[in-house]
Amino acid sequence: MHLRFTPNRLVILSNGSRAVCFVPMWQTFSQRSFTLFYYSHCSWFRYTPRFYIAAATDNMSLQKARSFEHSLPDKLLAVKEDSLRFSQIYRSREVGQSYVTSVWTTIVAIVHALWLMIRIRPQVILCNGPGTCIPLCVIAFLFKVLGIRWSSIFYVESVARVKKLSLSGLLLYNLRMADQFFVQWPQLQKNYPRAHYVGCLM
Repeated sequence: MHLRFTPNRLVILSNGSRAVCFVPMWQTFSQRSFTLFYYSHCSWFRYTPRFYIAAATDNMSLQKARSFEHSLPDKLLAVKEDSLRFSQIYRSREVGQSYVTSVWTTIVAIVHALWLMIRIRPQVILCNGPGTCIPLCVIAFLFKVLGIRWSSIFYVESVARVKKLSLSGLLLYNLRMADQFFVQWPQLQKNYPRAHYVGCLM
């Protein structure tokens, strides 16, 4: 018996060059790791629509996402262009921004994230650590708690994190917001036993 459903997938992209590795990583991640939560033999390309989100000041990541989708062979890219969405979200705080002014920008970012979550209503959220993922994941988690919407959050810690989690990772791990939490180094998994180690995904 094969389960058939088409969850909306929301991918929150990292800033800059990290997206070069992050976007194609999800093909590998789907084949290796998605089975831990749903079922075996699933494939990234079977599920649409797919939504990609990056910071408002980050154009490179969305370009990489578009290039990745358009580079897929025709036999794999069995989706129409209108099944793909590329959006940007306000950042809570820019690098070097004062904490006083970041209060207002954080409020704006949360309101924008709420609007995006209501519009997209993703069943699956995939992210690997950009700060832009926190408002979206918090809202998805609150929706689950309130019984409004069920979104499964899959978090993959950056390969650059060998012994300690990033701030985004610590928040999602300690607050248990992520349904599945993956790390890319065995020694990191030993420090955070609730995380899953399935090898290097990038």
